Amino acid sequence: MAVLLDTKILLRLAQPQHPSAPLAAKALKALRAGNETLHITQQNIVEFWVVATCPIDANGLGFTTRQAAEEVGALKRLFLLLPELPLQDAWERLVVEYRVSGKNAHDARPVAAMVVHGIESILTFNTQDFLRYGEIRVLNVMETG
Repeated sequence: MAVLLDTKILLRLAQPQHPSAPLAAKALKALRAGNETLHITQQNIVEFWVVATCPIDANGLGFTTRQAAEEVGALKRLFLLLPELPLQDAWERLVVEYRVSGKNAHDARPVAAMVVHGIESILTFNTQDFLRYGEIRVLNVMETG
C-alpha cells in the first residue's frame, strides 16, 4: 500500500521534543515494518517550509532557511517525493463533489495528488480533515503502530 504523509507528521519528526513526535515516529515505523511505501508531495515541502521558517512566537519552528533546507533534504531522502503533476482538474472535481468550502479546500490538494498518483491512504493527526473523501483511506497516527 502506498501512504501519503500529512505535513504535520513531517513537522513532528523535525521536533523530537514535541509530545506528538514519538507517536509520529512509531506510526512510521509500523508502516515501514508492513512494507508500506511512504510518500510526500511538493505541497508537503511548501507547507513544511512555511511552518519551519515561521518564528516560534507565531506558532512556527523558528528554523533558519539553512536549517529548513537541511530538513527538507532529509525528508526527500527518507520519503518518496511524488512528481508534481497537474492536479487542478482532480482538485476542482473534489471540491465540487464534496462541497468543500473555505480553508478546508486546502486539504483537497493532497487528496487530489493521491487520486492522480493512485495513493490509497494518508497518515494524519487530523483525520476529520480527510474523512469526507471516499476515494482514500485515512490512517490515524494514534491508531497506527
